[in-house]
Amino acid sequence: MRDAIAREKSIKGWLRQRKISLIESENPTWEGLSESWFNGKQILRFAQEDCSKNAGPGFKMNYSTLQLAFEAGIATLTLNRPDKRNAISYELIDDLLRALEEVKNSSTQILIVTGAGKAFCSGMDLDNLKALTGRTPDQNLEDSRKMASLFRSLYDFPKPTIAAVNGAAVAGGTGIATLCDFTLAVPEAKFGYTEVRIGFVPAIVSTFLLRQVGEKIARDLLLTGRLFDAQEALRIGLINEIVPPEKLLDRARELATQIMENSPMSLAYTKRLLSDHARAELDSQIEAAIRENAAIRATADFREGVMSFLEKRKPKWTGR
Repeated sequence: MRDAIAREKSIKGWLRQRKISLIESENPTWEGLSESWFNGKQILRFAQEDCSKNAGPGFKMNYSTLQLAFEAGIATLTLNRPDKRNAISYELIDDLLRALEEVKNSSTQILIVTGAGKAFCSGMDLDNLKALTGRTPDQNLEDSRKMASLFRSLYDFPKPTIAAVNGAAVAGGTGIATLCDFTLAVPEAKFGYTEVRIGFVPAIVSTFLLRQVGEKIARDLLLTGRLFDAQEALRIGLINEIVPPEKLLDRARELATQIMENSPMSLAYTKRLLSDHARAELDSQIEAAIRENAAIRATADFREGVMSFLEKRKPKWTGR
């Protein structure tokens, strides 16, 4: 009995040391650990414990605006700015692009995207929105390209994606939610392409929306800038299911498990086929959208729209 206990302690000690050595190495691989020695929940716990002191090249668990967890072949990416209703900041965009790259390069088969707190993503961060009025033309163009890169990365993601929309998903948040392969939403969720209400142009997201719902519905949503509920989103085909809040993540994982019953190679080839089919058209449309998105920021109406929104007053449009 003593020999068995000693042997078990020795094995556990070796496994722990092996985990530490991998984390401290130049290119650690969490997936290898999870497959060989630990389940997903343990991996997440160890990642949280060791993140701050073991972060190094190739170890990307240190995100400041989101959480990324791996369990049983499923990656769950949670936008984690609940005090800001998960608003899109420059930092969040950078974190999202890095997290998508990490999941793409992992052995994970499915990606779930959701939000912390009561909102999924409420659009652009107010501090970043205010700063836009002082950006140079080159900076505006760079900002537009980065947002386009985020949307395109999600649209072309090589693994199946599921958005679990736990609350409001507005402007860019609607884009993130509806660019996933599957979109589940709670009954209370609100959507809207509200850019025209504050002097923006919904240029980049409109490229994808036209493909999803057709021109007549897209014109309605983009030109009115109105909010609409989950029932309407389901009716026009922007979401797949309405799910009670308490069952949202369980349903997302159930769907992920169902998808994982299929051939991983078939899924990858099918996703690539779908992306390739739209690639040439999207390339030219998005490039034009980037220019329009940057150009609107040089107008007086854009500056008035932003300031009136921040000051909580009705805008005074000049048409310039």
